[in-house]
Amino acid sequence: MSINSEVIGAIRKYALKNAVDYGKAHEGAVLNKVISLYPEHKSDIKLLAREVAKIVAEVNSLEKGAMQSEYSKYASEFESEQRIKLEKTAKPNMELEGAAAGGFVTRYPPAPNGYMHIGHAKAVFLESKFAEKYSGKLFLYFDDTNPEKDKQEFVDKFHDVLKWLRIKFDEEYYASDYMDKIYDCARVLLLNGDAYACKCTAEKIKEDRFNKRECEHRYADPSSNAKEFGEMLNGRYGENEIIIRFKGDMSADNTALRDPTLLRVKDAAHYRQGKKYRVWPTYDLNTPIMDSIHGVTDVLRSKEFELRDDLGKIILEKLNLRVPRIHSFSRLVIKDNITHKRELNALIKEGNIKGFDDPRLVTIVALRKRGITPDAIRNFVLKLGMTKTDGIVSIDALLAENKKIIDPASKHLFFVSDPVKVTVKGADPADVKIRLHPSKDFGFREYSVSDTFFIAKDDAQSMNEEETIRLKDLMDIKIASKKSEAITSYKSEGSSRNKVIQWVPAANYTECTVLIPENPVDDKGQFNHDSLKTVKGYAEDYVNKLNEHEIIQFERFGYCILDKKEQKEFIFTQK
Repeated sequence: MSINSEVIGAIRKYALKNAVDYGKAHEGAVLNKVISLYPEHKSDIKLLAREVAKIVAEVNSLEKGAMQSEYSKYASEFESEQRIKLEKTAKPNMELEGAAAGGFVTRYPPAPNGYMHIGHAKAVFLESKFAEKYSGKLFLYFDDTNPEKDKQEFVDKFHDVLKWLRIKFDEEYYASDYMDKIYDCARVLLLNGDAYACKCTAEKIKEDRFNKRECEHRYADPSSNAKEFGEMLNGRYGENEIIIRFKGDMSADNTALRDPTLLRVKDAAHYRQGKKYRVWPTYDLNTPIMDSIHGVTDVLRSKEFELRDDLGKIILEKLNLRVPRIHSFSRLVIKDNITHKRELNALIKEGNIKGFDDPRLVTIVALRKRGITPDAIRNFVLKLGMTKTDGIVSIDALLAENKKIIDPASKHLFFVSDPVKVTVKGADPADVKIRLHPSKDFGFREYSVSDTFFIAKDDAQSMNEEETIRLKDLMDIKIASKKSEAITSYKSEGSSRNKVIQWVPAANYTECTVLIPENPVDDKGQFNHDSLKTVKGYAEDYVNKLNEHEIIQFERFGYCILDKKEQKEFIFTQK
């Protein structure tokens, strides 16, 4: 297929757009955009990629003035395109092409081999939103066909966090419960000549696929292929001795079509099925089949699966099964964080992080532990919508959504880190009542105070002798003298209030620890070993009345969640 002038014009237009937006055009971004506009060119993606590379190089070589001048011809078009995109992708106006009210069914398909993270949450909240919008159904589908990695532990964790996120499902099912149906479909493919048994080594298969070279087993008789499949099921072959491959197109530029693996032997016991099965399907076979037989009309998934879209469609067509619509969105990447299971498992094994619920992470269990609310996660991911534009998002955007929710609901208390004693001469014993929230009617905390208090070391070091400060909601004091471990001051009446600081009474305080999580990856992409800090200090005694997992605000310090009540250990949520 040749590339016509319309496509060449589009390549240049989007190369200019990319260069103006980012200072330099990037081939991958331009190629993805052009493929989305002209999907028919997937069949000759190498030719398209060469043309994109050539035009991107030309655009990047332009002087800035010339680039802006040429881009100005398209500026109004891009502004209109962006406006329409925002209207269609932003909450609550998102739309799915082809979807209709009353006839919409989608699914959330976790593989139970790890912990749910915020990228998974984006998918399930979008699916839930569209099921609501189109008066449709949302299914929970566990894609559990890897007995070596799938575990009940992970199923239970998905159930737990999905309940916490308040996601409701109309039905739940497991791929491993449909193995006989999948085997039947495999036999149809084999007998129709659309699949074959392959005994090549993994290295040879990899090499052949890279070189677009057909396998020697590809043209075996369909009946003999079906017989080999039966022998696989009967236990004749061990692991890595034989696989069933789909007869795709070994010359395709789309690598997913180069005779992918459909079934393989796995001898490990399955967490749900035990030793009942030993031949297990891959995602490419079982997921399209499961979607079709369960009546799924619309599949939502991140665009990293786009190369597999054609494969799933072809397999279902070969099986005479209904093909659902597929809608792609950009993968959610949180800046300076980690979601890949392999990396997380390595960091846990090395002792660098405590587990999947380490508060530095963006797994849902970690965000929950840190004090991020379900509504904040929901609002954050829905604002990203169905856009396919790649981007790395700062966790600050999530924290901003969280603050809107926890700020009006959090009690206000005082906490002083690295405490320093203050003795106030002239301060008489008194009973004080301080509001638990400046504007909400949450009641009061009450203390008997005398002339001795604790303040934070940072505040103590910033004071000067003869300076007047305010102990918040209590009294003004004037600094008389500073020593290494204590400050002497006088009660001051009617003085100016240059500083307002927190305090705790010497007779009513509780020792506390606050863990402060930061991004676990530094700006060089390396693990930040100093990303979990510990701050010790005193909090007012009211903390003993808090419930475990309650979120409060330590004034001038930040929002914190009580993680361990007995140990009085808090986790810093955010400023």
